[in-house]
Amino acid sequence: MKDKTIEALWAHVHGLGVLAALGSYTAAAQRLGISKAAMSLRVAELERATGVSLVRRTTRSVRLTEAGQQLVDDTRGAFEDIERSYAGVMEFAGAPRGVLRVTAPVALGRQELVPRVPAFLRQHPDVRVELDLSDRFVSLAHEGFDLAVRHVAAVPDTHVAWTLCRTRSVLVASRAYLRRRGTPKAPQALAAHDCLHYLRPGDTPAWTFEPVRGRAPRAATTVAVRGGFSANNSEALREAALAGVGIALLPDFSAHRDVAAGRLQVVLPGWRPVGAFGDQLHAIRPYSPHVPRAVQAFVTYLREAFADGFPVPGVG
Repeated sequence: MKDKTIEALWAHVHGLGVLAALGSYTAAAQRLGISKAAMSLRVAELERATGVSLVRRTTRSVRLTEAGQQLVDDTRGAFEDIERSYAGVMEFAGAPRGVLRVTAPVALGRQELVPRVPAFLRQHPDVRVELDLSDRFVSLAHEGFDLAVRHVAAVPDTHVAWTLCRTRSVLVASRAYLRRRGTPKAPQALAAHDCLHYLRPGDTPAWTFEPVRGRAPRAATTVAVRGGFSANNSEALREAALAGVGIALLPDFSAHRDVAAGRLQVVLPGWRPVGAFGDQLHAIRPYSPHVPRAVQAFVTYLREAFADGFPVPGVG
C-alpha cells in the first residue's frame, strides 16, 4: 500500500463510512456505483494501509471494529463539509432546487404569503418550501431556516435583508361599532372607546399618532387605550373589529382587503399611527458569502409579488 496515494486512501475512508451507515457490502457497493468485489477490495486495502482490522464480519451483518468506528467518526465532519461545498457549487448551474425553509409571522403568512406560494412552486418545480408560521423571533442559523419574512423596523447587523415593500399601521372599526359608539375626531377621543390592542409582554396599552403630512402642523400625541379584548395576533384583532367589538390598530396587510370591501372603515384618517408595527416588510437571512439559488429565486419572486405593498383605501 505504500504506492497508494492519499487521494485513493481518502476515497476508501469514504467507502468505509458508507459501509458503516448501510451495514452491507452489497448496499454500500450499490450506493458507490461499484461491484461488491471492488467494495471488499477497498476495505482490504485500507486495512493493509492502517495495519489494523477495521471491519468485523459475521454471517448476518457487517460492523466496524473500534478502530474502524473511530476512523469514520473522526472523518465524518470533513465528508459532510465536502458534501455541503459540492451542493453549493451545484447551485451555480441549472434551475433552483432543494428544500427552502422559511419562517414568517402567523397572520402575515396566512394572509399574504401562503396565497403566493403556489405560483412560486409552479415556476420552480424542483424547489420544496417548508413554511414555519410563528410570531416568535427564531434564530435562523441555530434552527436551520434559510429565510425569514418579517415585518420589522430594524434588521440585525449580522443578517442580510431585502426590502419587499413599505408598510404602515391603520386604525379601523366596523360601521356598526361607529354607529353605536360614535366616530372619534381626534386621538384623545380614543380614551372613551373600546380599543383592540396588540398584546406584547410588559407592554402598556398606548397608541402614538403623528399628523398626516400636508395638514395643519400638530405635534405627535400618545393616548393610553383600554378595551375588553387584546391579542398577540392581528388576525384575531381584525376579526374582533369585524364583529363590532371595538377599534383596532392593525398592520395594513391585515386590514386592506376589508377596508376595500367596506367591511371596515378607517378611523382618524388625518393621523398616522406610529411605532406599533414595523414600517417595512423584509426577507432576512444570516450573512453568508453564498446565497443558494432557491433563496435568490424566492426573494426575487416576493419582491415582485409585494411590490405594490398593501394599499388601504382612504389612507394617504
